[in-house]
Amino acid sequence: MRAILDIATTRKESIMGQGYWDTSAFRSAAAARRAAGADDFGHSARMRETPRHLRVAAPSLNAYGVTTRESRDSIDHPRSTPIVVLFDVTGSMGRVPITVQKRLGDLLGLLTRGGYVDDPQIMVGAIGDDHFDVVPLQIGQFESDNRIDEQLRDIYLEGGGGGDKREGYALAAYFLATRVVTDAWDRRGHKGHVFFIGDEMNKDALYAESVRRFIGDDIGEDREVAEVYRELAQRFHIHYILPNLTSYYNDPQIEDHWRAIVGERFLKLDDPDGVADLIALTIGVMENAITVEEGVADLRDAGAAAAPAVGKALAHVTPRPITGTGTLPADL
Repeated sequence: MRAILDIATTRKESIMGQGYWDTSAFRSAAAARRAAGADDFGHSARMRETPRHLRVAAPSLNAYGVTTRESRDSIDHPRSTPIVVLFDVTGSMGRVPITVQKRLGDLLGLLTRGGYVDDPQIMVGAIGDDHFDVVPLQIGQFESDNRIDEQLRDIYLEGGGGGDKREGYALAAYFLATRVVTDAWDRRGHKGHVFFIGDEMNKDALYAESVRRFIGDDIGEDREVAEVYRELAQRFHIHYILPNLTSYYNDPQIEDHWRAIVGERFLKLDDPDGVADLIALTIGVMENAITVEEGVADLRDAGAAAAPAVGKALAHVTPRPITGTGTLPADL
């Protein structure tokens, strides 16, 4: 895999999940792109110039036919912690996906500098509408170094959706529940973390046709959304972040829907610029590495303008891992 504008990092090129995050290389690469007039998000730029019916996910993010996505221990990272961050890229999100895409690149740096979790390995991806969009599911690899930034820049910001306040989150949840394998769980019985970032509800069901078309599985018939999330919750703590400046930020129907699935891990964020800070602190709190107050103090010390918004979002989160999800209604 290519280096970011040929800037070397301390990673091992051929092995997913190895190497280390290099903040200096991350910032230098961004500066080099600006100086060269290169688009930060090259794949999206290319897809905008491509006829709609020919638009595709970047090869590294194509979910179709994938058998596994692995988060494994290694010499570099002997106690890997799997973290998945998937964000809604439909039209209702406005310009927030661009903000998220830019800010998430430093998530590994925030986690490692704060010492919030052992050996974080992050997988990123994007969610669309599996009825109306061309590319409703994009899923990367677990990474521990600057390759996370490469994958973020390869995400296609489709900007579609169907206008019904419902998107294909459950399709992504199904992929994670059936494809992801982690040493954290298999060796230590330790759950990972999944963060959905969006502003709409799930579709009424996980549609068998969508699973066949975009993942490649024949599941026979549609499945209940609640069942999919229950399966995912066996190995992951599930979080939902609703950022401000999106179409449905103040819609109580959205909050009620997601609280039924994730309970107190529904996180409403006043300042979208704080998304990486919020994810880092949430993990630190859930892993018992910090309290909310300590994490917010860390952000203030670092000069993070979003510190108050992050503290507000985490005000009701329990400072230790909790088992399972919220109480799921039968007709979700």
